[in-house]
Amino acid sequence: MRRVLGSSGGYTYIAVLVMVIVMGILAERGAMVWKTVMQREKETELLSRGTQVRDAMRRWYKVKVVPGKETTEPIDAKAPKPPNLPDLKALLINPNSPGGKPRYLRPSALVDPMNPDEDKEWEVIRRDGRIVGVHSVSEKEPLKKGNFPYDLHPADFEQKSKYSDWHFIYDRVPPVESTGKNNPNQPG
Repeated sequence: MRRVLGSSGGYTYIAVLVMVIVMGILAERGAMVWKTVMQREKETELLSRGTQVRDAMRRWYKVKVVPGKETTEPIDAKAPKPPNLPDLKALLINPNSPGGKPRYLRPSALVDPMNPDEDKEWEVIRRDGRIVGVHSVSEKEPLKKGNFPYDLHPADFEQKSKYSDWHFIYDRVPPVESTGKNNPNQPG
């Protein structure tokens, strides 16, 4: 007995093989896009947590940012100088509040989101033995190279080649021109 479609035996196999290859290529492209999306999410989280730590340090050292000036000033010039920050965990409790209940910072902000080791803290930046800021330990190249939030100093972030070069320092205030205010070259 003769087969009706005797000549089509290998074509189905080749068609399925081509479909599997195409699906593999599409899955690879999807994985690359997913990796980029996840890195952007981690960058956003890095900027958010770093800014939270920087702001908590400003509250610890009792300084404020004055609009139009490129330096921080004490909140109360007559108040005694606050003690040095012993470590980042000290930001979890406000020593000035009764019972120490309110805190400067949430515990989740102490974790460096770019650190390959889960639950690892930031690397601290010291000046004259005093903690003045934090940075990530990640040596990865950032996707974001510019257009950072206005309250971050451009010299600490723009065109940096790795995340460990992004510094969140409490007494660094961006120049007024970089924030878009009073900038004649920026519309609006």
